[in-house]
Amino acid sequence: MFWSIIGSTAAVFTMFAFIPQIIKALKTKSVKDVSLVTLLQLSLGVTLWIAYGIHLKDAIIITANSITLVTLIILLCLYFNYRRRG
Repeated sequence: MFWSIIGSTAAVFTMFAFIPQIIKALKTKSVKDVSLVTLLQLSLGVTLWIAYGIHLKDAIIITANSITLVTLIILLCLYFNYRRRG
């Protein structure tokens, strides 16, 4: 039970880690300080974690990383949208 709570808590922090960056990008309409390489690397890593979670049939791994991937995709869309404008 204890380790499930630890895992779930870690998942929540990971899932929402990019929300502040998304909010900042939306407010400033700038992604000047966002690293494309970092976003792509994290997206690939999270995708592999999803595959691993599917293999293990682990709902926490699948859900947390899927939500994280969605936030990364949103940030990538903002990155390309605001970079194109700038």
